[in-house]
Amino acid sequence: MIVVVLALLLMSCGGVKHVVHVSGTANNDLINILKTHKNIQLTFHDSPEQAIQKAQTGDALLVLSSHYPNKPEELGDNFYDLLKEKGVRAYLEFPSSLPDRAIGGIEQSNKERVVVNSTFFNGYPDSLAILGLNGLHYLNVDPKRSKVHMVAAKVAGFDLAIFGLPEKQYPLLLEMNDWPILLSTTNLSGFVSGRYAPSKEWGAVWQNILEFVMPGIELEDLSWEPVVGATYAKEEPMPADYEKESFSRGVEWYKNARMLIPASYKDTLRKMVDSGIERLAWSEDIPAGEGSSGVFECIFSEIDENGNQPIGIMERGDCISETAMAFATAGKALENDEYLQIARNLLDYYLLNSIATKNEYADPDHGAYGLIPWGISNYVWYKASYGDDNARFFLGAWTTAALTGSDHWDEILMKSLLALARTTGQNGFRGSRIDLPHFEKNGWRHYFDQEIVHLAPHFESYLWACYLWAYDKTGDDIFLKRAKNGIQIMMEHYPDGWTWTNGLAQERARMILPLAWLVRVENTDANRAMLLTVVNDFLELQDECGAIQEELGAIEMGNYPPPQSNEAYGTNEASLIAQNGDPVSDLLYTTNFAFLGLHEACYATDDAEVKKATDKLAEFLCRIQVKSNNLPELDGGWMRAFDYQRFEQCGSNADLGWGAWAIETGWTQGWITAILALRDMDVSIWDLTKNSEIARHHAKLKKEMIPVE
Repeated sequence: MIVVVLALLLMSCGGVKHVVHVSGTANNDLINILKTHKNIQLTFHDSPEQAIQKAQTGDALLVLSSHYPNKPEELGDNFYDLLKEKGVRAYLEFPSSLPDRAIGGIEQSNKERVVVNSTFFNGYPDSLAILGLNGLHYLNVDPKRSKVHMVAAKVAGFDLAIFGLPEKQYPLLLEMNDWPILLSTTNLSGFVSGRYAPSKEWGAVWQNILEFVMPGIELEDLSWEPVVGATYAKEEPMPADYEKESFSRGVEWYKNARMLIPASYKDTLRKMVDSGIERLAWSEDIPAGEGSSGVFECIFSEIDENGNQPIGIMERGDCISETAMAFATAGKALENDEYLQIARNLLDYYLLNSIATKNEYADPDHGAYGLIPWGISNYVWYKASYGDDNARFFLGAWTTAALTGSDHWDEILMKSLLALARTTGQNGFRGSRIDLPHFEKNGWRHYFDQEIVHLAPHFESYLWACYLWAYDKTGDDIFLKRAKNGIQIMMEHYPDGWTWTNGLAQERARMILPLAWLVRVENTDANRAMLLTVVNDFLELQDECGAIQEELGAIEMGNYPPPQSNEAYGTNEASLIAQNGDPVSDLLYTTNFAFLGLHEACYATDDAEVKKATDKLAEFLCRIQVKSNNLPELDGGWMRAFDYQRFEQCGSNADLGWGAWAIETGWTQGWITAILALRDMDVSIWDLTKNSEIARHHAKLKKEMIPVE
């Protein structure tokens, strides 16, 4: 169990109790922490008016919000007169009025974050430090005749506003001149249930606020258990079976989080998507699915004031196949027939029963024939063919087929492999994406004959891994030539010539798998050297705790780099870090795929150092798996961002779509769960799928789809 430490006032000189009058709910996060300490005497009142009437000179007053974010705390007409008359020092939260100015309406954050704006906190957190306050709403207040200590502002940066504060900013914490008052225009006291981060910094914020209302106190440490945290502390001893425990919880997450779509929701979801709605409030009342209607895409990153996150309801092919793989691997490792059946149901749903393999994708005369669409929830997703997403669909499907003993998807998968090969150019590159209108305009041979070079492993490398696998099964040189051509050209430009997406670290991570499987096909000194070059360079990013640090390349080579201005924050996909050195791991784009690549590289090379690094990474992932007693939709998951120095889920939430606290059913949860289960079975994907008979469909389909090479 992880415990977050908050330094608070607890003991006064001479052991005298501090009298604190409290207006607001008695189970407020701050109050729940203070209740247990004998040196603080809490006195509760029904209203701020009653509290100030009962308070005596020298007492402290906390007016805490009880109706946030819907309604401010009502203050009586003579509240401020009594406050000044009695000399009571106060913290006022989300109040309805001020003594010398009007209060505007309630505003909701639009990508604004909390930024420290003074030295009030004695350097920790320091000026320009960024803090996360989830579900941020605030009152519009004129800061005149006040010292502003915290503001809401749209700023770029990981934990510091690296471009300073913008002109547009909104006061959140003010010290009022001529009044012994700290005024909060938002709810600062919901820091536990609201999952404010980073925890240590929020502890320091409250230390200073409480020192203001009770000057002259002594301090000692106080602890609380976070609503969401890591399963094990950074140096906590691990149980003997921690990996099995981790992938067991990882697969149960899908069920507990209601990620398997219930059949009764299909019409409702269709209407939501048609109306432009892509999010569904999580509820334990959502019926449990069993895979035959697919799987939701994710838990989205947005956290509201109560600590809750919504479900992303879109249906993606890659996520469905990768989820099937998670159930298949866990089902085999745990001898759980229910999991194996769910895996079968998921692939049957997408490949046999959904529109993914129908219409244009089933038309032999259409250029997209045989491909698997990105998603099926609406046309925007249905029209798109990403080579990388298709490749990961294959990887998940082959693994599922081997573990369930099913071969009735083989013909569709062989057709899809050939569809990808015939839309991949002579140099082995396919480009990032081809849509249905492009195929209708150009046909498939346009892409087959083109000589495109696209130096982006994120989009290209897993296609090469699939082609090497297909060559091993069929002996068809079309697969080998395209894979080897692409790998050779990519490695000739390694790494400075690569275009990177979100970060350079993920591009390195993506190249490990095809290089490992190239060694499987052609175990030469040159191929092993290429693999170990990328692996060893990548492992320079591995921290002693096993974490993989994110890395940025040259900004001009980056697609979706960190925001390069305050205005750019939250406007596009983006990295979790602001600059190299920020101690964050990315489990959506880098660490997850590194885990897959390193796992396969271990079996391809039998290299002791690679195995040691993979073991360290596995332990790290088991430590940081989400633990939450109150939020079943998060417990057992892996979020995108993890700060391995603070050892909590934390990162820049600049990404417009898949932010720091997202849990992706496929990319993240699917691969981490699956690789942990494969480690338990001591098998690689390459060896597990060695006996696939997919090649029996090759000759007929090759003649149909690529009649003349």
